[in-house]
Amino acid sequence: MTTVAVLQPGYLPWLGYFDLMRWADVFVVYDDVQFDKHGWRNRNRVKCGHGLQWLTVPVRLHGRDRPRILDVEIDDTKDWARKHVATIRQCYAHALHLEPYATELEMTLEQRWRSLVDLDLELAALLARWLGIESRVVRSSQLGISGSRNERLLAICQSFGADRYRTGAAAREYLDVELFARSGIEVEWQNLDHPVYPQLHGGFVSHLSALDVILNCGESSASVLAHAEAGRS
Repeated sequence: MTTVAVLQPGYLPWLGYFDLMRWADVFVVYDDVQFDKHGWRNRNRVKCGHGLQWLTVPVRLHGRDRPRILDVEIDDTKDWARKHVATIRQCYAHALHLEPYATELEMTLEQRWRSLVDLDLELAALLARWLGIESRVVRSSQLGISGSRNERLLAICQSFGADRYRTGAAAREYLDVELFARSGIEVEWQNLDHPVYPQLHGGFVSHLSALDVILNCGESSASVLAHAEAGRS
């Protein structure tokens, strides 16, 4: 069986992103669809002593009409990378596993980035390695596949000879399951039971950047994700 998952890129993504990735033989990053200004492409949250803190990468959108994700550039006039590193180091100063992760993350963030999707993919690859995930990652923009939403997703799956398409619950609003079934591809729904793990700063908060579990749990992070209940239907 060959399983394909398709998901838009995200900045320091949450555990659900990596849950989809770990079940996929091929993980397709949907980078040539419209950028959502208030989505997760350029921001995420970490937990600090004073509460949740947004980490937002500034981007250049002025004068651009509905750009694709892959066309979005980072605003390099802002000193965002240094501020993100400082925030992470402050919030997780007492985390048991701050190092060596923070140093490697800092080296990655402080490279000269122009493309948002390039930054997102590099960081996702870094976190995936820390979580022990080795799925093949492909950008949709490299496939040359077009069409309406359902037809395009189906064609992406077919291009890899997929038997199964794994996707998040939000896709129930639009996915034509019968179209996939007629093509011999089973749709499998992600239903992640978010794991609870040791966490700094009071009561547990879920759906943060996966960086939170990594800095709190270190090498055990892969086991935390592996034991999360991912229901199937």
